[in-house]
Amino acid sequence: MSDGRADGSSGPTPHLDTLALHAGQPPDPATGAVSVPIVLSTTFAQRAPGEHQGFSYTRTGNPNRAQLETSVAALEGAQHGYAFASGMAAIAALLQTLRPGQRVVATADLYGGTYRLLERVVRLLGVDVVFVDVGQPAAVEEALATETAFLWLESPTNPLLKVVDIAALARLAHARGALVVVDNTFATPMLQRPLTLGADVVVHSTTKFINGHSDVLGGVVVTSRAPLAEQLAFIQNAGGAVPSPFDCYLTLRGIKTLPVRMARHVDNTEHLAAFLAQHPQVERVHYPGLPEHPQHALACAQMTRPGAVLSIVLRADGAGTRRFLSALRLFSLAESLGGVESLVSYPPEMSHASMPRELRLAQGITDSFVRISSGLEHPADLVDDLDRALSATK
Repeated sequence: MSDGRADGSSGPTPHLDTLALHAGQPPDPATGAVSVPIVLSTTFAQRAPGEHQGFSYTRTGNPNRAQLETSVAALEGAQHGYAFASGMAAIAALLQTLRPGQRVVATADLYGGTYRLLERVVRLLGVDVVFVDVGQPAAVEEALATETAFLWLESPTNPLLKVVDIAALARLAHARGALVVVDNTFATPMLQRPLTLGADVVVHSTTKFINGHSDVLGGVVVTSRAPLAEQLAFIQNAGGAVPSPFDCYLTLRGIKTLPVRMARHVDNTEHLAAFLAQHPQVERVHYPGLPEHPQHALACAQMTRPGAVLSIVLRADGAGTRRFLSALRLFSLAESLGGVESLVSYPPEMSHASMPRELRLAQGITDSFVRISSGLEHPADLVDDLDRALSATK
């Protein structure tokens, strides 16, 4: 795995904007092609048994996947990266490094798919799973009092957009021998680099902002911890939940524009947050960029910018919220986020439907809760669409 230099040489690491264009993507040595070729071959000729040119079988390794892994690892400042067929496949592979009797302490404010995997799969395999409010240090300390393998964090969280103090929690976890995992999907390395804050592992759903075009599923795990990397490489090969070469190529193409896309995404989200915060039909806006957000100061210190996803609670019941969702024209009502087009989702029946209703309500995910992913459209058009749809809630 590359050390972050696009050409693998020593020297100062380029800026993120440069890494997004060059890390893992040098011109093709065979042809000079600037756009990396797609290597669709499932198998590779060997000079003799076990003597090959770095690749033997595409499940085990493929040039396009290696390029993607190098690119994301470089952006996060990691030594090792492993790409998977989806974000959940990446998370599942990381959790497969655990053994029965080990413990995972996870933030209670968690993506519904991760909650489902931990609660209904990992727990049944004999791993102790504990959910805590990681904003309460005493609760985290109590949970970590029992030997813990992973402290599992999201920041900002999905869908409440809470920001967690990664550096402080990493110190707490490391003092008790636990590794810190951060799902950095919402921020991307353009806005936040958890490894520089003390985290040990970063996971991404590359389906979201990293690919950014709503057309490729993918996930990645990066780390600089060699023993864990060795386990991940084995699981990736043994389990085979790997992305296709074409998917890797498309995701790499998305990474090339990640810096400029994230800048526009955040510009639009800040604009929408300011508009929604003063709208009479909106009870509350969850967005770290607003001064009234409980972790606004932490977000300013920990992130370069406050992100491109926000959530709102409407002054309407469930029926009124459904009218709002149906009245939107530019915002597509759809699962996922982070694409070039604006999306709106309804967590109670979409991303967090796998959580029991009482748990969702305890977290604040009510029937009036909506998550918004700002795309790259003109912000005035997005405001007009939201304003018109909000009038339908009356």
